Amino acid sequence: MTTVFHVSDLHFGRPAVPAQIEAIEQLIQEDRFDVVAISGDLSQRARAGEFQRAAVFIRDAQKVSRTITVPGNHDVKWWRAPLLDGNAKIYENYMRFISADLEPVLRMPDTTLVGINTSHGVTPRTLTWNVRDISIIGDIRAEQFATAASAFEEANPGDARVIVMHHNPVKGELSQRHGLKRTKKILGAFAAMGVDLILCGHDHQESVHYIEHTKRGTVISTAGTVSSRSRGGRPSSVNVIHIAPKTIEVITRIWSNENRTFVAGPHRCFDRSSA
Repeated sequence: MTTVFHVSDLHFGRPAVPAQIEAIEQLIQEDRFDVVAISGDLSQRARAGEFQRAAVFIRDAQKVSRTITVPGNHDVKWWRAPLLDGNAKIYENYMRFISADLEPVLRMPDTTLVGINTSHGVTPRTLTWNVRDISIIGDIRAEQFATAASAFEEANPGDARVIVMHHNPVKGELSQRHGLKRTKKILGAFAAMGVDLILCGHDHQESVHYIEHTKRGTVISTAGTVSSRSRGGRPSSVNVIHIAPKTIEVITRIWSNENRTFVAGPHRCFDRSSA
């Protein structure tokens, strides 16, 4: 079994809540999860100091766990190269302090995790008629699907297949927005490559979904933010996921001011054999 601690939208900088960050760091050291997965938005404004604090968070997690991290839209200096697709300037601080690999692959016994960078800044493919969507909407290109599929093809046949990305492919309950355009096509592509689980964030509201497909189902774990930017006044949250040969269990842990830690909340369990 592989146990994954899934956290997203840490927003190091002014929105970060020190007590919550410290509680997470303590949980990681005490529970020693197999994997700590961070699905983007480590920073608030892609500043060097914010990434330096995030780097310390990751460094300490790596003392007891394997880690996988992808950038979020707040980690991208899109204004450095607006509408210049693929320009590395926008990832400068992320690549300097966090990782030069924007789409890492992590291979664990019985589980393969593949990172996909959905945060491309402002491109023609992410523009909408809503001005508020500028730099917010994510995207996945055809070549990224091909790269992810190749990574999974190298995995053992029985491995659980996990995608780590920032933008949510399912409409948020409170926001009523998808993080990505063309979500039906994206989820169909993931189903075709046999993805069991998607770890994402972006919406700042925790949720767990099971998407049924003709051939298989996909579990989507959306971690809530760990910052003062929670949606609808909801408490911060993280997800703990147990990936077993026949099941995937997602437990949401909710911030408790009284206990000064993240306590067990709702949980759902899905049968992998029917997925």
